[in-house]
Amino acid sequence: MTQRLTVLGSTGSIGTSTLDVVRRHPGRFQVLALSAATQVDALLAQCAEFLPRYAVMASAEHARVLAEKIQANSLPTQVLQAPDALEVIASHPDVDAVMGAIVGAAGLAPCLAAARAGKRLLLANKEALVVGGALFMHTVRTHGCTLLPIDSEHSAIFQCLPEDRGTWAQRVDSILLTASGGPFRQRDPATLAAITPEQACAHPNFAMGRKISVDSATMMNKALEVIEARWLFDMAPEQIKVVIHPQQIIHSMVQFKDASILAQLGTPDMRVPIACGLAWPERIESGAALLDFATLAALTFEEADAQRFPGLHLSWQALRAAEGTTAVLNAANEVAVDAFLSRRLRFDHIHRVNLATLERLTPTHTASLHDLLALDAEARSVAQSAVARMAA
Repeated sequence: MTQRLTVLGSTGSIGTSTLDVVRRHPGRFQVLALSAATQVDALLAQCAEFLPRYAVMASAEHARVLAEKIQANSLPTQVLQAPDALEVIASHPDVDAVMGAIVGAAGLAPCLAAARAGKRLLLANKEALVVGGALFMHTVRTHGCTLLPIDSEHSAIFQCLPEDRGTWAQRVDSILLTASGGPFRQRDPATLAAITPEQACAHPNFAMGRKISVDSATMMNKALEVIEARWLFDMAPEQIKVVIHPQQIIHSMVQFKDASILAQLGTPDMRVPIACGLAWPERIESGAALLDFATLAALTFEEADAQRFPGLHLSWQALRAAEGTTAVLNAANEVAVDAFLSRRLRFDHIHRVNLATLERLTPTHTASLHDLLALDAEARSVAQSAVARMAA
């Protein structure tokens, strides 16, 4: 059967990789809807190739421009401009699967809509779980959503865990998330103040967006993945560990109670976990190069240095704090990274903004999406004040 697909964030790195896998399997997938933030021409080109029924852009102005270009090119795609357009294409009755690849808290509402509609949800948006973990997983369970992780690390864990989820508590000791360590793994922490956005965005293994690249450099991406893993796999915070693995060949591991470890290996190419999610439980060709053990360099492992990567350790602190603290951490980090990328904040002050925001704000209401979005807005305001103080 043809699987009808909505891709949220189709012009980003995950979105374009998803469409590359789809392109390799004509007849197996049909693109029903695409969405983007600001890249009108990129989304137009995707509409011309995949002929989706719907397209959505983040702002009314970008949507207007896209609609004009689609009409000029005689394409059949309808541009939706309603405030809830992302939720509409994520929960549409004709959609079978949704790729949730919108970066940031903006991806929470449409991913929740897909979960409420009982869709097969391929989750690449960390913030859906970081911001609203308890609410999100309750929605997934209540409405029969099939949740498949797309982050390479969480996909690796998913592939290593027993298929019978009910046996995890008896069989699994811990999860080991691997991390590249980013471009500053061996840099003297005393020199971090001088790092530029260009240096921070130069990831050693992956070509990623600027925000995610900075998160990799600070290891905040791994902090968010620790939080994500806690909700995805229902593990206690102390059961989730992080190890530096610069080559990124082992994508993550599961340690069992008999001391055995299962690991998922492969070339560092996001099309592998995307293909896994699209076809699960089957396996399909992803387009990634095969791993050649004859030419493979040595695999090395290091401890995650708390002095060099203090942000990583905020994940366990936030998980043990009041519910909603992880949403505060995520919002603060988004503000701090944006300030760094716009050269208003030093690289080593990103952690200070995050810490200052956590110290100033204690969540009290997290029962609904409205509560979480209000908390997110409040945390951003507190973080903006911290940025202003540090930039003065």
